[in-house]
Amino acid sequence: MARTELTPQDKEYKKIISSRLNDLLSKSGRKQIDITRTVGIHASTLTGYFKGTRLPSPQNVEKLAKYFNVDKSDIDPRFTPTAPDEDRNTADLADDDTIFTFEGKPIPEQDLEYMKRLLRGGRK
Repeated sequence: MARTELTPQDKEYKKIISSRLNDLLSKSGRKQIDITRTVGIHASTLTGYFKGTRLPSPQNVEKLAKYFNVDKSDIDPRFTPTAPDEDRNTADLADDDTIFTFEGKPIPEQDLEYMKRLLRGGRK
């Protein structure tokens, strides 16, 4: 069975997760084999996470978070909690001090201004 193609966002997640796991491992003074022995994630699977070639399952993110005694979001950005947007509309999102990117490249300021106007319904 063929694997599905990863989205650009998933590819970025793999890089982030790899970096965070390597930092946690370095700070802990432990080795990958210690994780394998403790949490039961197969060594080759774990190596894929650390090299950024595999995206961990939610269950394995939870195991790793417990092992390192951190929140799941400290390992995997997919678990970063989002605040309810009840009091915000789409146009408000463009006014935040947020870095906007598309496919990993910054969106030019001129294009951001255009998008903001569109989100506001063409108002200036």
